[in-house]
This record gives sequence, C-alpha cells and structure tokens, in this order.
Amino acid sequence: MYDTACAAGERLAGALGSLATEGAESEDALVARLVSEVGGDGGTLADAAVRRGMAAAVRDVRSRHPELDDAMGGGAAGGGFTWDILCDLYQVFFADMVGEFLRSVVAEHVKLAVPVLIATDPEGRIADWVAEKVVDLVPNPCAESADATDLAQAVDTAQSVMGAVQDPAAALPKIAELLVPRAVGKVLGLITEEITGEEVAAA
Repeated sequence: MYDTACAAGERLAGALGSLATEGAESEDALVARLVSEVGGDGGTLADAAVRRGMAAAVRDVRSRHPELDDAMGGGAAGGGFTWDILCDLYQVFFADMVGEFLRSVVAEHVKLAVPVLIATDPEGRIADWVAEKVVDLVPNPCAESADATDLAQAVDTAQSVMGAVQDPAAALPKIAELLVPRAVGKVLGLITEEITGEEVAAA
C-alpha cells in the first residue's frame, strides 16, 4: 500500500499545477481526469482504493467549497481552481484513499492490524473515523508554503526545479510532491497502530 499511495500522491501533485490553470468543466470531468491521471491501471486492493479515494475526494472537496461549482460552471473560460481548493483536495485524497482501502479490507475479510475497528464497524463508521483521525494528519502544501521562512529555500529543497520563483503558487506542486512520503507515512502509520475500543468509540 505504501508504494502505491506514494506513486498516486506524486501523480496528484503533478496534476495540481494544470488544475490551477485549466480547472475542469464539471465534477464528472474532474473525477474522470483525476481518476485516470492519479489512479493508474493496477488491479490490487490498493490500486482500487486509490481510484475510489480520488473520486470520493472530489465529491468531498466540492461539498466543502461551494465556490467550486462556479469555477466548474465557467468551463475553460473560467480558468483554474484556487490553491485553497487544490490543497484541500490533496489532503482529503489521502484520507479518502485510506477510508476506501479499509472498506476494501472489510469487504474482502482481509486481516489488518485494526481488528477492533473492523469488528465494530464492518460498514458504517469507517468514513467518519477516517475524517476525524486522518485528514488533519496530512500536511497541507499551502500551509507548508506559507510557513516557510524563505520560499526560495523551500523551492531549493524541492531540488531547485523551479529556479527563481516570481509567483509563490508556482512552487506548490513541487512542495506537494515533497510532502507525499510524510503524508503517506502519517495516514498509513495511524491505521496500523493498535487501536483501543475507546478510540474507536470516539470516532
């Protein structure tokens, strides 16, 4: 799962720049584009979770950002999506991917190191648990960029691919890519920890 999630996260990071300039004409078009670009064509549980997680992330971000409807309604002439939307999409994707992976685990009766969660929630509470426990663990590229004391240094850390950056947003896709291993480590580290009954009940 780790390698699959990292590869998908890197592909999503690569897609953010074009989404910031081009956007998409509809939710269906955005889902189709990102599932194709990010999801790959593998046949494992992890691959399927990536594709379903990407589709779920688009729906979740649309519910968080009503202004996304206006952006998509404008079509190509409306330009791209704002970075606050795209950074939320980045965070929510990793959470939804984990949620979909856990759903697959339950459906396939695969034993994972979360027996209490599986025993108490074969269907209903996985999404709520993930939303509460996972989303805030995922680093936000916009916040990471804003917190940087020197954006040029952040770009240098990103292997200096951007050169001299005039527009701070231009560095965000590369920052997002750099954050992928941390994001995956956080979300997968959580679901493989031993979970107590109290923690699951709180979810």
